[in-house]
Amino acid sequence: MTSDCVFPDRPVIGWDLGGVHVKAALVRGGRVEAVIQAPCRLWRGLPALDETVSALPEWARSAADHVVTMTGELTDCFADRQDGVTQLAGWAARTLPGTVRIYGGRAGLLDPAAAPAHAADIASANWHATAALVGRHVANALLVDIGSTTADLIPIVAGAPAATGYSDAERLETGELVYTGVVRSHLVALGDHAPFRGRRTRLMAETFATAADIHRILGDLPDGADQQHSVDLKGKSIPESETRLARIIGRDHGEGSPAEWRALAAHFAECQLRMLHDAAALLLSRPDIAADAPLVVCGAGRFLATRLAARLGRPALALTDLIAGDLAEAGADWASTCGPAVAVALLAADPSRAFGDFA
Repeated sequence: MTSDCVFPDRPVIGWDLGGVHVKAALVRGGRVEAVIQAPCRLWRGLPALDETVSALPEWARSAADHVVTMTGELTDCFADRQDGVTQLAGWAARTLPGTVRIYGGRAGLLDPAAAPAHAADIASANWHATAALVGRHVANALLVDIGSTTADLIPIVAGAPAATGYSDAERLETGELVYTGVVRSHLVALGDHAPFRGRRTRLMAETFATAADIHRILGDLPDGADQQHSVDLKGKSIPESETRLARIIGRDHGEGSPAEWRALAAHFAECQLRMLHDAAALLLSRPDIAADAPLVVCGAGRFLATRLAARLGRPALALTDLIAGDLAEAGADWASTCGPAVAVALLAADPSRAFGDFA
């Protein structure tokens, strides 16, 4: 484990290697200069990573102190998590020019060669990086990072991550991981029925529409957040999203008005918010979390996290506001969506505090 930057004058690039997106953040002189997210078909194998990275801006492929976190080890192309961690760490070591370290959460920063032995620490530990960064700015809070696929709800106590669980399985049990996001989640995972024209209708258990469709209809989905193809391989206009939504209740687009489709979308958005509310309420009931602790919100679904804070009667603090002093204007737009990539870069760029402090 290492805690200091290997080359303190070299740029730091933080990476979050996911199953459907690659995120990267460039930090120079302690400031985030650029952030990018790109789609990646990792389920097809490691060559998909090469394809995605080759299309990134030149800065992402330059010599730097590269720090990597990941969730892509879950992808179908790997035999299990340990295999995924090992292969992704090996890919990073072979591909990224300069020095490469792997974020091991409670284990600190690791040499890629140590990844197989620390797979349980590395696997899907990107939430830990964001929480560790938040803890440097806010002593007590609940981090709510809602992404395209999942939501992380992480208590911050005394300036450190205070999650009860660590692995995906543990955090699913504790409510610190809620498997719902604002782009890729299937609507049938949000409920089994919906109201339409005064009746309660059962849903068709098919992947006709996703959360991106409902949040697009409602006008909440941020520009650029939906980088994957739609489930019917068609366009992403509001009428096309309404068409997909109509199929969930066995209807065609022409059988409803825009107002009716919007009301149906709002129902599913409420179902999703209710799931997050239940998880957050449980965590906020912990005796070590102050009654006035704010929610620190980030991710592609930060609009939903802000709505959750209002529902809970808690202040909402944007991650980008907390780190505003470290954000150059060019890096601000994507910094919230790519929080873990930004976090590992900023943490590694500041060697004043050892990573072991966040165990």
